[in-house]
Amino acid sequence: MMKFNGKSIRYGDNVDTDVIIPARYLNTIDKKELASHCMEDIDKDFKNKVQAGDIMVAGYNFGCGSSREHAPIAIKESGISLVIARSFARIFYRNSINIGLAIVECSEAVDGISDGDLVEADLDEGVIYNKTTGKSFRTTPFPAFIQKIIANGGLVASIQNGDIR
Repeated sequence: MMKFNGKSIRYGDNVDTDVIIPARYLNTIDKKELASHCMEDIDKDFKNKVQAGDIMVAGYNFGCGSSREHAPIAIKESGISLVIARSFARIFYRNSINIGLAIVECSEAVDGISDGDLVEADLDEGVIYNKTTGKSFRTTPFPAFIQKIIANGGLVASIQNGDIR
């Protein structure tokens, strides 16, 4: 259920929401429009290189800054299936779960995954595997209720499905 496969796209520490989706694009709620500008201030080529299923890898404090939901929406809609980071800003973490973007903290994986590596993650089992290097990393699986939220595509869909009351 919580299995991901993709190429890694790597960023550093303190990637804030203003870099993930610049404020000048917050006048739209169109998810595809937001995705088309995702990461453009830090990585002009992001929209051309990201493929459906890719996995974003980042350092400490990913998603810091303002509390906008637009940031995880832009990441998810760009095609990123999972974000692995050393740590996440608290509000970004919760917003990601709310909109159904899978995220996981695992410093060892961040250390062991380079840009462009092929990565497989089984978050039911709590294993991240770098298929390029053959190294694997352990992480704590999400509780079942968070897995349901992500699998349903977010909190609202989970409520509508009757999975969350």
